[in-house]
Amino acid sequence: MRIAILGGDGFVGWPTALHLSNAGHEVHILDNLSRRWIDTELGVQSLTPMDSIQERCRIWKQTSGETIHFHLLDLAKEYERLKQWLAETKPDAIIHFAEQRAAPYSMKTDRHKVYTVNNNTNATHNLLAAMVESAPGAHLVHLGTMGVYGYSSVGAPIPEGYLDVQIDTPNGPKEQEILYPTRPGSIYHMTKSLDQILFQFYAQNDGLRITDLHQGIVWGTHTDQTRKHEQLINRFDYDGDYGTVLNRFLIQAAIGYPLTVHGTGGQTRAFIHIQDSVRCIELALGDAPASGDRVKIFNQMTETHRVRDLADLVAKLTGAKVKNLPNPRKEAPENDLIVDNDQFLALGLNPTTLAEGLLSEVVDVAKKYAHRIDRSRVPAVSAWTKDIAKTLDRDPEGKDLREVS
Repeated sequence: MRIAILGGDGFVGWPTALHLSNAGHEVHILDNLSRRWIDTELGVQSLTPMDSIQERCRIWKQTSGETIHFHLLDLAKEYERLKQWLAETKPDAIIHFAEQRAAPYSMKTDRHKVYTVNNNTNATHNLLAAMVESAPGAHLVHLGTMGVYGYSSVGAPIPEGYLDVQIDTPNGPKEQEILYPTRPGSIYHMTKSLDQILFQFYAQNDGLRITDLHQGIVWGTHTDQTRKHEQLINRFDYDGDYGTVLNRFLIQAAIGYPLTVHGTGGQTRAFIHIQDSVRCIELALGDAPASGDRVKIFNQMTETHRVRDLADLVAKLTGAKVKNLPNPRKEAPENDLIVDNDQFLALGLNPTTLAEGLLSEVVDVAKKYAHRIDRSRVPAVSAWTKDIAKTLDRDPEGKDLREVS
């Protein structure tokens, strides 16, 4: 297949590009490189050293013999260029990663809220409108998030996207299938909830074939392809805005920093290893909807864990200490999370779990590049409300968090 990967320079986008190129597909990356500019804005860098996207593609060509094509393009701002590129290239499939992905970053200030909505929503809608005009037969695979469901405890498994409900009418009860009600916990999660409505409209109105992947928190660094050359290594975020919880714990342990558990640590989250993430995307590409009208939705996760249980696991593995801090997020202190992921299991996914030794691999990566860590960027300082911000006084090492925000 000829595959366009939008946001292919990112944390999931890059290993996906390598994985699909290695499988023999013609891969094109479209990216505005905004994630690299955000690094500059925040004054923090990936733990792992990252070459330019052009150099990454050159090393991949040298290592594998396969070509990944890179195109500098901003989906949210360059609609006509996007439409023209789709018409000229005619991709069979489009994988959409081109959204600002961090909940804490989306909640930093009013400016970050506006940027996240403008970037994410415009990118998605521009893509859908351009597909109708220039690539109506392409299969769109979008990386969404489990966070659209919210983190309340309903006592029943969260289905894969849809819910069967019964509506009382004057003529008796009627059955109807609806999107599972969203309850976004941040501006970022809200944009992913808006994506769902856009997908539903363009599928039913224009017949676009769309798959939406509601992904859990990604952990790990390496995939089979990134191991082939040191310069192919994936980015690894450890800071309080972009670092995901398990990777952050492993980094903190590697540098002797207390594991930062916010609130009670009773928040239950869904997780997936980066290797499984790219495998799920490949499986979704091979299981496209036969036609438009109904968006296919997968829950892309392999296991769930409470944050405090993860901290205890990492502490036992590494000898690190655990420190409870005020929670910068506005969320329930405790929740259960039961999730159906039957579709990927039926397609042949063999999940990678935390018990399989890859935690140690991530710690080894963290130790190797520990000299690149700026300890002042480890604390999570982006607060969901002004009232919560007043409670974020000091980090586990006693430093005033307001000095590094």
